[in-house]
Amino acid sequence: MPIQIELNKNAQNGVKPVKIFTRDIDQNALSQLKNMAQLPIIHSHIAAMPDVHMGIGATVGSVIPTLSAIIPAAVGVDIGCGMNAVRLSIKAHQLPDNLREIRLAIERAVPVGFASHKMISVREASAKKLEKGLDVLLDKHQQLLKMMKNPRQTWLQQLGTLGSGNHFIELCIDENKDVWIMLHSGSRGIGNAIGRHFIQKARKDMQGHLHNLPDTNLAYFEEGNANFNDYLEAVEWAQQYAFLNRQEMMGLVTRAIAPLLPAFQVTREAINCHHNYVNREHHFGQDVYVTRKGAISAREGELGIIPGSMGARSYIVRGKGNDEAFCSCAHGAGRTMSRTAAKKQFKRRDLEVQTRGIECRKDTGVIDEIPAAYKDIDVVMENQKDLVEVVHTLRQVVCVKG
Repeated sequence: MPIQIELNKNAQNGVKPVKIFTRDIDQNALSQLKNMAQLPIIHSHIAAMPDVHMGIGATVGSVIPTLSAIIPAAVGVDIGCGMNAVRLSIKAHQLPDNLREIRLAIERAVPVGFASHKMISVREASAKKLEKGLDVLLDKHQQLLKMMKNPRQTWLQQLGTLGSGNHFIELCIDENKDVWIMLHSGSRGIGNAIGRHFIQKARKDMQGHLHNLPDTNLAYFEEGNANFNDYLEAVEWAQQYAFLNRQEMMGLVTRAIAPLLPAFQVTREAINCHHNYVNREHHFGQDVYVTRKGAISAREGELGIIPGSMGARSYIVRGKGNDEAFCSCAHGAGRTMSRTAAKKQFKRRDLEVQTRGIECRKDTGVIDEIPAAYKDIDVVMENQKDLVEVVHTLRQVVCVKG
């Protein structure tokens, strides 16, 4: 049965409750949630999703409603990071027996890790609009020019690129033997620079009050502050860029694999959702800024994507609009150990065993992404039956990592 526990239920002095949709939570994450609940800007309560785990300042897997204020570190530095999934018109039996060429074709088409496209092109009207928006941001925030090399060139070269860490591109099969393409990425280097820039500005703005914060990473902007408006403008730009980045990648992937498969079409069942972002919403009687830090929107009837690790199932879900969770749900399995700990504990042979049957890299460069470093996605899903219903269950057969 789904689980919900509550911290600070009878708290006083302005400390807000925290509603947690799991019992699988470590002490560090609990401490972070308690810290956030002390902030005077929190509205009603904080919600923690079943994949909750420690982050930097703000807990990953948390939904944070704030009154007339935003915490840049809660949004994080991978602004707009999220998922894109499309269903193809072909069946599993139409895939080749050996999927290696499909993986290699995707890796040739989409730069991964620190790589980027060598050619620069702005084809879509949305990209041209973003180009103009970035010029405004860079003119206003000269520090961004110092934080990354050639930002006006880099953002274009990274449009349609994967990045590293937990970002991925997968070919999956659902319960009906339909084939899906699913990918996970964000706003790349420019989003990271924007995030770091405004986190620093928030700390500077609250310099005289940092000693009153339970964690200096929870410094925030309040409405009426010029930096508040600037941050809203910048974070919206980065969220749009992340959305377009995933769309561009999806196009590159479909074109790359087309020669290796029977003729197919991309169906209308396409989903593109953020899980690191801020949005203006109405909850419990007030308009608030909702920051989803490793969580996705799950309004009633809304489709979303919840990926497992690279050796586990993933899910297409439909939201139930649970008010207590601010109409949200988990964004994935959630880590149980740090990347450093995973590299120390596991070897290449462990990775080979845990990803058996999946066409993917099995070298030491991706050991930190080994399935055992993550929570059990099926337990996560069981704990959020009150938040979403499963529409499709996917198992990956190809996984590309940065």
